Amino acid sequence: MSKVEAPAAVKVTTLRLAQPLHRKLELLQQVLGKPLNKLVNEAVDDYVERRTAEVELDLQETLKRIKAARKKDPTFKHAIAEIVAAEARYAKDDPVEGTVVHAAEPGPAQSLVRSMLNRG
Repeated sequence: MSKVEAPAAVKVTTLRLAQPLHRKLELLQQVLGKPLNKLVNEAVDDYVERRTAEVELDLQETLKRIKAARKKDPTFKHAIAEIVAAEARYAKDDPVEGTVVHAAEPGPAQSLVRSMLNRG
């Protein structure tokens, strides 16, 4: 006996489509004899699957580059030296270099982070 899948939960959403795209969907609906909702769901599913695969590949490549950089400079000495050199090179052009900047009041994000850090 085969297992019957339960229908997926449905989330009602409003979409705004450009008129030419909507006309193309209506034409496909007539030709294929499928409800417009089914066509949109199939299209979105195809798009999400394709983009997910692309993002996954991008993340894998980024991870490879990070691992290669870590392997090349495991203690970050070279990276730290580059930051120090950049600071020295551009400090003369920094309008607040050597000036202590005091914020009036922390914003909501800073307040949240500080409260989380102080829970420790």
